[in-house]
Amino acid sequence: MAVLESAPPRVPENTRLPRRRGTLTRRPLTGLLFVAPSAVIVLGLFILPLIVLIVMSFTDWPLLGGPTPNGVENYTDIATNELFLGAIGFTLIYTVITTIIIFAVSFVLVAISNSSRRGAKFYRTAFFLPYVVGTAAAALMWFVNINDQIGVFNKLLQAVGLVEGSAGFLETPSRALFTVIGLVIWKFIGFQVIVLLVGLQSIPAELYEAARMDGASTWQRLRYITLPYLKPTLALLFILSITGSLLAFDQFLILTKGGPDNSTITMVMAIYNTAFTSFDLGRAAALAVVLLLALVVLNVVQLRLLRSKDDS
Repeated sequence: MAVLESAPPRVPENTRLPRRRGTLTRRPLTGLLFVAPSAVIVLGLFILPLIVLIVMSFTDWPLLGGPTPNGVENYTDIATNELFLGAIGFTLIYTVITTIIIFAVSFVLVAISNSSRRGAKFYRTAFFLPYVVGTAAAALMWFVNINDQIGVFNKLLQAVGLVEGSAGFLETPSRALFTVIGLVIWKFIGFQVIVLLVGLQSIPAELYEAARMDGASTWQRLRYITLPYLKPTLALLFILSITGSLLAFDQFLILTKGGPDNSTITMVMAIYNTAFTSFDLGRAAALAVVLLLALVVLNVVQLRLLRSKDDS
């Protein structure tokens, strides 16, 4: 005899099932607990200092005194601040030259190290090692090497016969600029090479094999396979290179100290000198806010352009 199974009771459509309040309240609390440490760090190290900086930019705040509100006077004085205006022009020139040279050199080094030949790993390690050294320590090493009496570079140039006396790496504005650029290339080229290598090795090898079978030349493989796949990597490196160059400080402070004749003062150095040489914290804060806004606008424009190219 067949056993009849009773069907489950039907729930009306308008009837709401009871919810477990404990589970629903526990999940947001658990998420907030995980996010809380990062939120506290961001609040304490970025949000609050940024608020203090903005408030400070609207005051006359000497280094050894109390603040006095002065409205937008610090911002209007930027138009007549020759030190900062000159620093803007020099920083832009330094950024353009450094970005072009770093990308050109990194492509050559990637071609050398992106190989299965013997010694390729040694080259990769050698290129990356200077990046491990801190910028201040690297600048001090470079400062000793370019010394006219005991520097290695000066003695090498004398041994080759390019100079007879001192090379004077920091005597003229152009020599000082390219000496610092040489330090930056030596210091940061390894990071760019490693990132480009990772991007290259993520490209499927089958694409190159198919292109060779179809008779594609080296230039065509570079144009239609390598560069399109490397677009996100190149965009990241481009943004990092420009942002890092605009915020250059350590290398110029140690090597040139803004000389000769204030010709190598960057924007960050101008802010530093305004705060701790002229003892004007309010004006320095206004310069810092302007630099921050310029960086935000620049990065947003770059991301928009890159995103529009990807969409097209």
